Amino acid sequence: MNQETSLVATLPSTPRGARAARALTVAQLAERKLPFEDAAQVVAELAANAVTHGRVRGRDFRLVLHLAQGPTLRIEVSDTRREFEPAAACGAPDPEAESGRGLVLVSALASRWGTDLGPTPLKTVWAEMDLASPISSDRGFHDPVDQYPVPHDA
Repeated sequence: MNQETSLVATLPSTPRGARAARALTVAQLAERKLPFEDAAQVVAELAANAVTHGRVRGRDFRLVLHLAQGPTLRIEVSDTRREFEPAAACGAPDPEAESGRGLVLVSALASRWGTDLGPTPLKTVWAEMDLASPISSDRGFHDPVDQYPVPHDA
């Protein structure tokens, strides 16, 4: 697979750093005239997790974007909290929870995702997206009104 690294950025483990990761992704993909909305959302979720769960005072997180033929985008977000490895399976979040939906969203938008553990304490959460065949705009969600037949006498 012919792959090009289009971005490597080290960012502060702060909300501002997470926003910068999203903005850098949008800029890189827009410059190449590639669809960026879903990729920006995936980066936002992975960066937010790195900032929230992977933060170690004084240590940054890293964002890497790889583009391959197709085009396929591989997003990698690395932090230094190896002990906070994301769950491999994304189940339905607790409806009462105020958080916990980020990896469900990543799973829905990406073709595949996972975690690689590097030298201690490095952890990289990655996601791959096929930019040539975007998911339908309705993402599988339908208006619940559509399930009821329209009365013929209306």
